[in-house]
Amino acid sequence: MGIFDRFGKKDKEKLEAGLEKTRSSFFGKLNVLVRGKDRVDDEVLDDLEEVLVTSDVGVRTTVDIIERLQERVARDKYVSSEELHTIMRDEIAALLDDHGIDVPTDFDDGHKPHVIMVVGVNGVGKTTTIGKMAHRFREAGASVVLGAADTFRAAATEQLEIWAARAGVPLIKQGHGADPAAVAFDTLAAAVKRGADVVIIDTAGRLHTKGGLMDELSKIKRVMDRQVPGAPHEVLLVLDASVGQNALRQAQEFTKSVDVTGLVLTKVDGTAKGGIIICISNEFKIPVKYLGVGEGIDDLQVFDRHAFVDALFA
Repeated sequence: MGIFDRFGKKDKEKLEAGLEKTRSSFFGKLNVLVRGKDRVDDEVLDDLEEVLVTSDVGVRTTVDIIERLQERVARDKYVSSEELHTIMRDEIAALLDDHGIDVPTDFDDGHKPHVIMVVGVNGVGKTTTIGKMAHRFREAGASVVLGAADTFRAAATEQLEIWAARAGVPLIKQGHGADPAAVAFDTLAAAVKRGADVVIIDTAGRLHTKGGLMDELSKIKRVMDRQVPGAPHEVLLVLDASVGQNALRQAQEFTKSVDVTGLVLTKVDGTAKGGIIICISNEFKIPVKYLGVGEGIDDLQVFDRHAFVDALFA
């Protein structure tokens, strides 16, 4: 049973609107680049490289794209500047296709409950994402239990309580400063007893450079596995798209210490740095599963790479 079986017209419109700032910034630079040019040559490609890097596409991913364009220009012998938009679209789509970035979002996968652990630093929209995920699972017909294992901040539990109420799902919590692993254990025990389909566990969002936090996450995983063998079945890393290259650095730190299975990019609608999505997708070979394109409870979309490229070049 999938959360979203189709990417509908409403989703497409929200995604296009969410990428408006990124699209305007990128194509503004691109139009200046090709103004007065009648063909794509080495000089244009050099300038394009700078445009991509300054659009938060990242150095490594920019090199990949430029190499693809060079091959295209060499093969076709002559490429006009008017064709550059189409070629860029094709090559970015091909780049994402090569890495199989989007994945099925099924929860009926033989695990009951299906356990998701959510990680990320404070301020990236982690709690909000959990609430929106719970809502979408409920919309898909799943019973959901949330676990407030971020006991480091009292406000984190309060925030999650608000989102649990909005989504209409139960929340398992303990007091401020409680053992996060104990909260996770209790949450899974309650979910098993209730016959829940999905469990989503929030975790502390302290700085990713703190070794103690990574040890804590490892402990939570071990405890959950004892309660539900194989849990967590997903580890989602939430990143704020609006911080650009800082999101890349956060991903680097977390993936060193945690077996991240999927990425969530939030605040896509409020930034001109949406190019970071291409960068992170390409560099980590970890599926981008969700995009946050607004503040509403319905503004969390399953990442569709083809819809993303279409919206970027709309």
